[in-house]
Amino acid sequence: MNQEQTKGSALEESNSTLIEVKDLSKTYPPRRNSPPVVALNKINLEIKRGEFVSLIGPSGCGKTTLLKMIAGLISKSEGSIRIAGNEVSKPSRDIGVVFQQPTLLPWRTIKQNILLPAQIQSLEMKKASVRADELIDFVGLGGFADNYPNELSGGMQQRAGICRALITDPKVLLMDEPFGALDAMTRDYMNIELQRIWAESKKTIVLVTHSLSEAVLLSDRIFVMTPRPGKLQDTISVDLARPRTHETLATDQAGKFLKVVRNHFANKTVE
Repeated sequence: MNQEQTKGSALEESNSTLIEVKDLSKTYPPRRNSPPVVALNKINLEIKRGEFVSLIGPSGCGKTTLLKMIAGLISKSEGSIRIAGNEVSKPSRDIGVVFQQPTLLPWRTIKQNILLPAQIQSLEMKKASVRADELIDFVGLGGFADNYPNELSGGMQQRAGICRALITDPKVLLMDEPFGALDAMTRDYMNIELQRIWAESKKTIVLVTHSLSEAVLLSDRIFVMTPRPGKLQDTISVDLARPRTHETLATDQAGKFLKVVRNHFANKTVE
């Protein structure tokens, strides 16, 4: 293969679809005297390799349900989910998940917490330990590998949670309101850090957030969902130059994107 062919293959791979969701529905069975709950109804979307996308919508619209189904943590009722062409039916090394709370084990050091998925999956621990050290430095936790979770701030704990999700080198990073519990200043800082981590790691990231400005700041595209039963209402491409800063949100161009997003939720609560 010559140089031009190699470049063409790399470009084709970078633009290829990594996550494909087709006619995806989720219905929870009835409980006692309550009828079945249709959480998601016929979701169709595609996410490209290396793309950063956000899911937003009213409270209870199924954002987290969709994220957990992509992660293989809960089953689907209808439809299909494929990652790199493979049907998702259970958790996989190709998928890392970061939740709102980092849920670090208090009796394990930061590095030991990060290594937990590698131990569970019986990976070669010598290599995993080297990768953990690299990730710790990568997210700015150098010098804290031997500390315990209660010795770190909330933002630092969440960085450790991101490291733990990346330890198996997954293709996809799924994030469920990862900074929702942080104070405003720490959250702003973590948004910029997440953009850096995404740009340097070249992972595909799917973020659930109730912050419209966060979605505009971070995303290549924003998927807007309807109230339950959740459907895909709109897809908004955010054509803003990168890297972005919080000053970016003060520009007229960013303001236009925020207005488009906000118009979907006039007189509605987004959580």
